[in-house]
Amino acid sequence: MIKVKVVGAGGYGGVGIVELLLQHPETQIVCLAAAAETGMAMSELYPHLAGFCDLPILPYTDPKAQEPADMVFFSTPDGVGMKHAAAELARGAKVVDFSGDFRFPTAAAHAEYARRAGKEMAHAAPDLLAEAVYGLAELHPPRLGRDARLVGNAGCFAVSVLLGLAPAAAADLVDPRRIICDCKTAISGAGKKATPTYHYPARYENMNAYKLAGHQHVCEVEQELKRLSGRDYRVTFTAQVVPMCRGILSCLYGELRDGFTPAAVMEAYREYHRGHRFVRIYDRKASVGTIHVRGGNFCNLIVDVDERTRTLRVISHIDNLMKGQAGNALQNMNILFGLPETMGLDRPGQNP
Repeated sequence: MIKVKVVGAGGYGGVGIVELLLQHPETQIVCLAAAAETGMAMSELYPHLAGFCDLPILPYTDPKAQEPADMVFFSTPDGVGMKHAAAELARGAKVVDFSGDFRFPTAAAHAEYARRAGKEMAHAAPDLLAEAVYGLAELHPPRLGRDARLVGNAGCFAVSVLLGLAPAAAADLVDPRRIICDCKTAISGAGKKATPTYHYPARYENMNAYKLAGHQHVCEVEQELKRLSGRDYRVTFTAQVVPMCRGILSCLYGELRDGFTPAAVMEAYREYHRGHRFVRIYDRKASVGTIHVRGGNFCNLIVDVDERTRTLRVISHIDNLMKGQAGNALQNMNILFGLPETMGLDRPGQNP
């Protein structure tokens, strides 16, 4: 059994990975740690887990929380994992970090991400960046293998955009300078901590765009598209919050290069994602929405070409707390330990 520690267990990402681990046949949760709600049982904080996970939530400084584990998930904000990953690696663990701490190969690239996120910080473990693997299996399966120890779990918006644009980048279908990403996220993407902006009266029947000056997930989107294609991508990215609990819908547009027919585009998408169990591809006639991925680790892609304007149009749907966070993290763990990617995840979502 893989002994697992979850740091940041009290947040949405923490409870999400706990829920998945409880259904995984090869894992045992041995420790839950957090900065808040310490001393409470997990099932006291989240009553739906009563009888399933009654472990106490410990301060990370507690000696029991410092004991070795085989796998450590840092479901923590930016700046936390970078301070503690080295110690967990030294104790023999593999680490998946949910934040942006290990998504970038250099300190300079991370600094630009942190600037856009409004968190000016020097990286606390720059020596680990070259070793860290970007955590989206559908992009880098050769690096994300049993020899890897440290994974920077992909950001939720980035997952939805990259799964939708990776085939286009790999096949050089579109002009890399003319990419538009119109992305809408549910309120849970802001995390569990209550703020006036995300108070119920402020969100009910309200939608708004934010971070128009530059969203931090653009950094990893452009980085990974360049890795795939060898070209510099520049995306116009608009993030919006919509009044729903969970889900991301990304409408992605690119100027289609000459010579590509709608049939060729669809074949490029099917070929790229062939064997990717969690990516499902549909044509323009499909009637699918965010509800059809809710609670599951799937990404549903509608692939279409507007022939009149020669525009590639891809509609990407994910559950931001699953394929955009905890589900993707568990998929990464499976790969790190040589298990089937689908283990503990191969199930439909929830409808309604």
